[in-house]
Amino acid sequence: MKRSLSLSALFSLLSILLFAADKPFTYPQPPKSDQTDDYFGTKVADPYRDLENVDADATKKWIEAENKLTFDYLATIPERKKINDKLTALWNYEKFTVPFHDGGRYFFSKNTGLQNQNVFFTSDKLPGEGKMLLDPNTLSKDGTVALSGMDVTDDGKLLAYGLAVAGSDWQEWKVRDIATGKDLSDDVQWVKFSNAAWKKDGSGFFYSRYDAPASADQLKQANYFHKLYFHKLGTPQSEDSLVYERKDHKDWNFNGNVSEDGRFLIINVSQGTDPKNRIFYKDLQKADAQVVELLNKQDAAYEFLGCDSNVFWFKTDLTAPRGRIVAIDVTKPDEIKTLVPEAADKLEDAQVVGDRFIASYLKDAHSAVRLFDLTGKDAGEIKLPGIGAASGFHGKRKDTETFYSYVSFTEPATIYRYDLKSGESSILFRPKVDFKSDDFVTEQVFCSSKDGTKVPIFLTYRKGLEKNGSNPTMLYGYGGFDASITPSFSPAIATWLQMGGVYAVATLRGGGEYGEDWHLAGTKLRKQNVFDDFIAAGEWLIANKYTSTPRLAISGRSNGGLLVGAALTQRPDLWGATLPAVGVMDMLRFQKFTIGWAWTSDYGSSENRDEFGAIYKYSPLHNIKPGTKYPPSLVTTADHDDRVFPAHSFKFAATIQAAQAGPAPVLIRIETRAGHGAGKPTSKIIEETTDQWAFLVKSLGMKLPF
Repeated sequence: MKRSLSLSALFSLLSILLFAADKPFTYPQPPKSDQTDDYFGTKVADPYRDLENVDADATKKWIEAENKLTFDYLATIPERKKINDKLTALWNYEKFTVPFHDGGRYFFSKNTGLQNQNVFFTSDKLPGEGKMLLDPNTLSKDGTVALSGMDVTDDGKLLAYGLAVAGSDWQEWKVRDIATGKDLSDDVQWVKFSNAAWKKDGSGFFYSRYDAPASADQLKQANYFHKLYFHKLGTPQSEDSLVYERKDHKDWNFNGNVSEDGRFLIINVSQGTDPKNRIFYKDLQKADAQVVELLNKQDAAYEFLGCDSNVFWFKTDLTAPRGRIVAIDVTKPDEIKTLVPEAADKLEDAQVVGDRFIASYLKDAHSAVRLFDLTGKDAGEIKLPGIGAASGFHGKRKDTETFYSYVSFTEPATIYRYDLKSGESSILFRPKVDFKSDDFVTEQVFCSSKDGTKVPIFLTYRKGLEKNGSNPTMLYGYGGFDASITPSFSPAIATWLQMGGVYAVATLRGGGEYGEDWHLAGTKLRKQNVFDDFIAAGEWLIANKYTSTPRLAISGRSNGGLLVGAALTQRPDLWGATLPAVGVMDMLRFQKFTIGWAWTSDYGSSENRDEFGAIYKYSPLHNIKPGTKYPPSLVTTADHDDRVFPAHSFKFAATIQAAQAGPAPVLIRIETRAGHGAGKPTSKIIEETTDQWAFLVKSLGMKLPF
């Protein structure tokens, strides 16, 4: 009898648990309206428009309720603490950035492991402990003030440095005396999308800014009319001289750099995120010199590398979509001489160091580094350890050494010194990480997209993996803005691998991995190619038994968040879980907020009839279908994101929650005192990653091996 009662109770309990598992979530109710917009005769409802007012009481209450639902759910996942412990332990290793040399000093950043922000050092020699020059961790209690940029005077005496608060793109620039470690009185505000560039004599620096916005709109207002200024050392910002502006082109952005010889101010003129740009210059040795429009057609991408008297060197994709190095005599600007011709691989970067070009190529999205003399003659290569990414190689024309980092999916960044005389690389710093890289392997495979295009996929997993369709797998992608996604090491991904996961990175059209043709194939009316590539990668992983739908998650940030949102709404049946982060979800209104207008070079605009039709077909927000069973999804955003306005994620989450017909959770995690991602404190990164990995453990039915 007792046994019968026990079985009865057990069956009753199982029934309750099964019922609870199938019971839909009760989601918070956002403010709602009858807002409808007319796009060329197409009526489009926007019922959650009020969520664009992120400071309204109703929005704040909704954010609070959504966060409570999300964090309460995550708190029920028993593996969460183990994941957090593993992440924290793995993150806790010493990290260095690539050093650079100025005025007889070396400069580099270091993180002891779990510091929220890197600490900036200077040293007379390397290797060496160095002297701490700037510690952003002391500037706020929660670690949300980040170093956003820097430039050292040619004599190595002064440092101009930019600070960003809570992840905002807005920067404030200050000047520090390197010998004393004390700040001068200089304070430059409302800087955005700009570096600082000292004059050769150290009398001041060039920078770009917008007019100060109203305080209530600084995280939302569209940014137009960038202006290039010169700040004279020791004077208030109000006395800064305007160097260049264009009242006839509100969408032009300016970035100034001073040539190594100090003679020229090189002005890079960009328009949105279009890689094509213009190059203007000003002769700083002539008091009355005007700005000269050297390359004003916006017919290609031009990157200034250096100069020899009147001859300027550029990396460009003009008539060479994979890139070449050219010389232009500014006294004969119509004559463009090829020094290093276009190669089979994409020329990703180039530097002039030690009187030679150091050219970094991408061979199927991983690095190869070649050397050329200043006439373009082949001068050898820098051999790399394997399938990875190399970066750095900065320096001056007469330097005899340069520095670079090499990283792979399983090896954290090792810093190398390269001797330009001997042609030898030596390890300057190799991190010690609690991760056995030899236990894992990276391979590169290729799948066919919908139109037959070959799409590369990097796969990293534990050696001996069985291809039985049961491996939890995370597929990551980006596919936009000419950005190249190359091998990189992350404690977050290393933890995922230790959790038994497969990590897949798809090289999608829209990126820059194969040159400008590859980029353009994923833009505007061709943007659907990016989503087709990503979906094809997911189907390939399943067909080749690396995983199966219930065990396949997708992840992406920013433009990659758009990618995940589109893949989720187009193929909800294909994924076991999704992690869209800080995504551009409302493709009809993105251009109305902060710097969103700049993305029309890649996306097009809903204000154009033909482009509206293409955008409307894939816009994640507008392709959510009520009554659909969507997979478990955790949307992430931040309340200080002034790059991708957080209302994108707010409206997307509210809409898909209302549409969800299945039992799977569709949650949103809204970070406070954080922005788009740059400068995010280590502690916040670990917490967010913990929540994402715990969500996947629950959603994919994973069992942790630790």
